[in-house]
Amino acid sequence: MKLVAITQRVAVEPGYRRDCLDQAWIRFMHGTGLLPVPVPNHRRTARALCETARVEGVVLTGGDNLEAYGGSFPERDETEFALLDFAEQHAIPVLGVCRGMQVILHQFRVPLYPVEGHVAARHRVLIEGNTVEVNSYHRLAARETRPPLETWALAEDGAIEATRHVNGRLVGIMWHPERMSPFAQADIELFRRTFGIAGECVP
Repeated sequence: MKLVAITQRVAVEPGYRRDCLDQAWIRFMHGTGLLPVPVPNHRRTARALCETARVEGVVLTGGDNLEAYGGSFPERDETEFALLDFAEQHAIPVLGVCRGMQVILHQFRVPLYPVEGHVAARHRVLIEGNTVEVNSYHRLAARETRPPLETWALAEDGAIEATRHVNGRLVGIMWHPERMSPFAQADIELFRRTFGIAGECVP
């Protein structure tokens, strides 16, 4: 199984901050044939872990706004931008989910705007000529991309729901595959294709 670094959100409790990851992510990743390695929101430690473990990909998960858009967790921003740099330097793929896609967009200076009707909702998106229903949990979205990113999924209101780099190693989606029940086969295939997994899914 390929080792893939997966980022965590920040939870604030009285007197301390902790990193956490929805257990659904572990179940979803197991079904893709990928072995997720949760990384802490500490830039140097996260990078050292990726180097030592020789991860072959990075998943940027959802939750927490970027500091540039009102978030209050700069340690997560620093970690995820460092992981994008690590991935570029080592030519390994990255898949960003919701906030993770927003991190990718911000890295390429694509602005985000408030959107309505995208929180705790299901809506239709157009992906390469096909209409697909997805879940949605975000208040910010992009309405444009710029090279080397390209748009490959759009909501009916014009919000960009998926983007990818022309080199194929950088992919972002605004829906949450780990929150689907059952998991969508199309999402499993997207992860397997992005990270170069061949053969049958693990049951």
